[in-house]
Amino acid sequence: MTTPAEDDVDQEAMMAEWEAAMGSEGGDDEGSGEENDNQDDLAAEWEAMVSGEGGDDSGGGDSSSGASGRESTRVLNQDEIDSLLGFDEESDDGVDRSGIQAILNSALVSYERLPMLEVVFDRLVRLMSTSLRNFTSDNVEVTLDNIASIRFGDYLNSIPLPAMLSVFKAEEWDNHGLITVDSSLIYSIVDVLLGGRRGTAAMRIEGRPYTTIERSLVERMIHVMLSDLSAAFEPLSPVNFRFDRLETNPRFATISRPSNAAIVTRLRIDMEDRGGLLELLLPYATLEPVRELLLQMFMGEKFGRDSIWETHLAEELWKTYVPTEAVLDEQTMRLNDIFDLKVGSRFMLNATPDSPVRLQCGEVPLYLGIMGRSADHIAVKIEERIYKTKG
Repeated sequence: MTTPAEDDVDQEAMMAEWEAAMGSEGGDDEGSGEENDNQDDLAAEWEAMVSGEGGDDSGGGDSSSGASGRESTRVLNQDEIDSLLGFDEESDDGVDRSGIQAILNSALVSYERLPMLEVVFDRLVRLMSTSLRNFTSDNVEVTLDNIASIRFGDYLNSIPLPAMLSVFKAEEWDNHGLITVDSSLIYSIVDVLLGGRRGTAAMRIEGRPYTTIERSLVERMIHVMLSDLSAAFEPLSPVNFRFDRLETNPRFATISRPSNAAIVTRLRIDMEDRGGLLELLLPYATLEPVRELLLQMFMGEKFGRDSIWETHLAEELWKTYVPTEAVLDEQTMRLNDIFDLKVGSRFMLNATPDSPVRLQCGEVPLYLGIMGRSADHIAVKIEERIYKTKG
């Protein structure tokens, strides 16, 4: 059994021998093909032996295998670890995440798949700018900060407290939504509505719950916003958003499962030196009834429908020939009696000359009339129309 030191000596001797052979062969420019083959075989054999010795010699000091081992076990720095996990600070501004974070968020549906939703929110911003100016008698600017998809549970955990959470219901869609008003906007609204001086920031008192007056004033602002939200959806689908309740604890404002996806729209409301943030959350389950409308690229887009073809089809239907039958009477007979009928057989009908005749198309009854004669033809005079009732 050889020691690591002897292995290193054997490798160095073999390297020297191979280099000498290479030098002698390289000096002879007229070498034969057999010598080149031997040279290639010798080089391949030496490389195989070096790699084998390096794999077996795990305790070798400064051998080449140690250098390759150090390269294969290189330690990642913090930036590379953050990039792998998807926790880059640069990706917190709305840029798509990567790594494990992207896998965790892969179940969420991006709001960009609902193009008309951004049009609705843009219309909401314009309506709120006007209505809040009338509501506060002040110069109010409403801007749309961000539209993002998030899990409902993650959103509740990210709400900065204290805040007011308003639960509202979409009557026609039979589901709920959430409006979050942060503390800065709450105190600013109270200050503006109660005659606070301009140019002074709203005072915030820590450690106390919101008073009845503050809740009442914020509720009035929520009613104004819900009215504008209904008007924003009006061109797309008529819906009435009704105020339900006002909460200060996120646990009592749970309107969906924590793992369900939702769309969060952040609105910034500025009133000169005062203002704050207002967030509108709509679960995807709430938007499901109008999902097809939100998938449109523009207002009024038709999915696979051709109005020209529909008009042509409606016009041609009026020219269609529809066979009708005049039924004098119907009888129920045994199958044996029907098989006994022959040419010349007679059976009595229960109809009289004054009995009504039923006109029908297939199995659908249309009219009732009276049998008569017109010139040389038997005719039916229509007396009334039969309206088929749903059973």
